[in-house]
Amino acid sequence: MVLKSSFTMLVVATLAVFSSYTPQAEAHSWADCIDWKFNKGGKQDWSDQGGKCTGYARRFPLGKEFGSLDSAYPNRHYQQDRQNPSTALPCSNRKAGATVGSDETRANPPSKAYGGLYGRMTVTSVGDTLCVRWPAKNHGQLFHPNNKVQIHLSKSRNAKDISQKELLKNTIANLNYKNCNPSSNEDRRPCGGCFKVPVRAKGIYLLQWRWMLNQDEWYTSCADIEIK
Repeated sequence: MVLKSSFTMLVVATLAVFSSYTPQAEAHSWADCIDWKFNKGGKQDWSDQGGKCTGYARRFPLGKEFGSLDSAYPNRHYQQDRQNPSTALPCSNRKAGATVGSDETRANPPSKAYGGLYGRMTVTSVGDTLCVRWPAKNHGQLFHPNNKVQIHLSKSRNAKDISQKELLKNTIANLNYKNCNPSSNEDRRPCGGCFKVPVRAKGIYLLQWRWMLNQDEWYTSCADIEIK
């Protein structure tokens, strides 16, 4: 009788442990904001309370919870073709890629990809600081590899998107992916990095956020930025 009671207690305790365990699914990231502004006089804080977004990727939907767009339709994490990522489509067209993502092709004119249901286009100047934000998606812990976020900026002004091969020749920043706020929610932990806008003539340019999760597993987000 004592053995039976002990066994029952052990089963109940084991079930309690498993019922309290919430697995963290591995997910993939994207650029949530292209022009993040920290609160005036505030510290570097990537949370919604620490600043606001004043510039977004192409056709980025407003009114969504931070870090939730991997479960949206269409999702935001475009994964390039793994066979030859250096020549893959740089921006999702919702057709190509290992994961097709959302439509981030260049609109004609580019302003059509912004406003209304979508976030505004980034407007900046040479020498300004741009800060880009992204969700950690369970890849910001110490034991994860710290693959850098690449920021590419086309030199083609008011022109169609250049190829991935050409973008790789125009890297303007390599950002620390794990530069994140402390948070108990590793999936939606806010992260980001900042860089200076390089010399360009006035006009609209393609900016690409690009990050590698595993070998040849690249994710991108594309935005138009207007340099005044």
